[in-house]
This record gives sequence, C-alpha cells and structure tokens, in this order.
Amino acid sequence: MLKKLLLAVATLVATMSLAFAQVDVNKADQAALDSVKGIGPAKSKAILDERAKGEFKDWADFEKRVKGIGGKNAAKLSEAGLQINGKSREGAPMQAAGAAKSAEAKKDTAKK
Repeated sequence: MLKKLLLAVATLVATMSLAFAQVDVNKADQAALDSVKGIGPAKSKAILDERAKGEFKDWADFEKRVKGIGGKNAAKLSEAGLQINGKSREGAPMQAAGAAKSAEAKKDTAKK
C-alpha cells in the first residue's frame, strides 16, 4: 500500500513539473511550442516563420511581430511557461504568486 502511495505521489510531482516546463521562444522547435497551453500548430508555425527573420529581442518585439499576440495573450502564454531569452513577461500572473500572498496578508492586517 505504501509503495502504491509513493508511486502516485512521484507520478503527480513528475506531471506537475512537465506542466510548468519553461519554453524559450528563440530556442524551441515546433513540438515544444505546441506544448505550451494556448499555442497550436498554426500559431507555432507563425512564431517559427517570424523567428526565421531574426530572434525575438523581448516580449514587445514578440507581440509586435507575431500576428494575434497582444498583451493579454502574451501574459497568458508567459504564465503557461513561454519565455523570451529566458525571461517571463512582466506582469504575468506566474510572477505575481508571491505578491498575491503579501496582498492577502495585508488584507488580514487591515481587517484587524
């Protein structure tokens, strides 16, 4: 029974790490881009076509060059693990996890 429980926990941890894998848009192939939630085959092809013209400098460059990628969409893609030159998009919810905890602590303090 204990072995089954440990196996289930190990499987869960492995699955979680895959779900939050970081994919750099300047290094990824089509399969890696497709693995990011919110990017399908058409969008990954558009990204690769634009990247063939030159690497993306930053998120602003990425949003400007890839049709259909705006601020909100870019934030969602960043939250799903997409990076440009190893950096997540500023303002993406994934980066704000610590800020959410401190905001919750401030609310608790304000109530007292």
